[in-house]
Amino acid sequence: MSFHTPCCGLQGSVTVFKSIDVCMHLYAPDGSYLNQPYAHDPHYLLEKDHLLASAVICPRSVPEVQEIVKLSNQFQIPLWPISIGRNSGYGGAAPRLRGSVVVDLGRHMNRILEVNVEGAYALVEPGVTFKNLHDYLVQHNLRDKLWIDVPDLGGGSVMGNCLERGVGYTPYGDHWMMHCGMEVVLPNGELLRTGMGAMPQPRNPGDKPVRLDEEPGNKCWQLFPYGFGPYNDGLFSQGSVGIVTKMGIWLMPNPGGYQAYLITFPKEEDLHKAVDIIRPLRLNVPTIRHILLDAAVMGKKSDYTSSNEPIDDAGLDAIARKLNLGRWNFYGALYGPEKTRNMLWGIIKEAFSAVEGARFFFPEDIQEYCVLHTRHQTLQGIPTFDELKWLNWVPNGAHLFFSPISKISGDDAMLQYSVTKKRCLEAGLDFIGTFCVGMREMHHIVCIIFDRKDPASRQKAHWLIKTLIADCAAHGWGEYRTHLALMDQIAETYNWNSNVLMRFNETVKNALDPKGILAPGKNGIWPSSYPRQLYKLYG
Repeated sequence: MSFHTPCCGLQGSVTVFKSIDVCMHLYAPDGSYLNQPYAHDPHYLLEKDHLLASAVICPRSVPEVQEIVKLSNQFQIPLWPISIGRNSGYGGAAPRLRGSVVVDLGRHMNRILEVNVEGAYALVEPGVTFKNLHDYLVQHNLRDKLWIDVPDLGGGSVMGNCLERGVGYTPYGDHWMMHCGMEVVLPNGELLRTGMGAMPQPRNPGDKPVRLDEEPGNKCWQLFPYGFGPYNDGLFSQGSVGIVTKMGIWLMPNPGGYQAYLITFPKEEDLHKAVDIIRPLRLNVPTIRHILLDAAVMGKKSDYTSSNEPIDDAGLDAIARKLNLGRWNFYGALYGPEKTRNMLWGIIKEAFSAVEGARFFFPEDIQEYCVLHTRHQTLQGIPTFDELKWLNWVPNGAHLFFSPISKISGDDAMLQYSVTKKRCLEAGLDFIGTFCVGMREMHHIVCIIFDRKDPASRQKAHWLIKTLIADCAAHGWGEYRTHLALMDQIAETYNWNSNVLMRFNETVKNALDPKGILAPGKNGIWPSSYPRQLYKLYG
């Protein structure tokens, strides 16, 4: 294993984990998406050293992960496992508990262990990115048989995104729904396989013994997720009671045809009618993006205005005209043979024509570069990095994601939009957001972009997201995922029946991880060895 330390934090870590490669300074550079820091969040909301690792350790195998866990129990060293740490907008690779040792699983454990064409699945290690998996399919001439589903940025870990319940945009866009079978190092160092993986694959007499983690999985491990008895996989999703070292993911059989499209809506209030139209027509995970999200991909704020104030309605309309877009822009795709796509397109076009002024585009209709060309790639499972451009909206651009869930209804969409936009304007920040339409709900992703080197800008962003959490809780809207600094606040909004969910989670945590070494504080769950009142962030 390899090990890096910023020369601060937990005393004794170096003597426990022996092999040291390089010393990292406390104020390590913020890096970039593809070369991010591992000791702090590059998009830091608080001071850079507020959520800081004491060391970064990079195991090369499952036995090394097990040994790290056992040593951490012995010396009571808190660990913060990451896949590759590109949890952009939610805290990056930084630990929730300052001084924890970051366990960078993906640095060396990055193999694609299997791609099964007949079963349409892959078995991957933590370091496999969406781009890695896509490139594998292309290099092995499998792209004509299997597609992957990708999020906006293709450099993230397949496993990490799935465990955080991230989303993509094809019919396989709910990544957690598409996982099947995991291998997990438990807090005591034992190795667990979930679902059908708990049943060993028969071995032939005379087979050479192999390491436990290298044993072939049960032949149905990636085919049936549930196995027998209680379904335990959920404990390891956004959880802190195990380190996942292998995971199966279902791949999408090539649908036999594909067409991306864009529908623009000219008025702000068109969101209401558009959302109500979408609900019965949903085929994949379409998105309704606010004009400023596309504008930020296409340029900096200074390209559109000389003012630092939030862009007003007249400015938004001017930007929409300049980019030939609407105030809201709907990106979707059709899958299947041409006859099927033509039939579906006719239904979709007729339905959305009910919105006055709606316009319809295919990628080939627009010659100059536009967001539709990027979505054309994303919606067919081809990883891209273009969405990173919106970080340049302001100098030293950093971002938070505020991610409440709502019904797929025009009333809910308009209310949630009005609540979030009002607070953005009060904070002096632009509203930049998108609605991602799931099977029966919507993820409303509000992109809070701020200047990380300006304390006043960071304070505005922090006030905004804290206020939005409280506002949305008052409406019965909860967030599905959040930045490290807001985990305690959001956890406390899930407080039905005297916080019984948190009490249950804490009971499980203390039973499985009695010394509280794995990710203390993750998603507001504090082990008894770290009293909540001493460690939680109040604001």
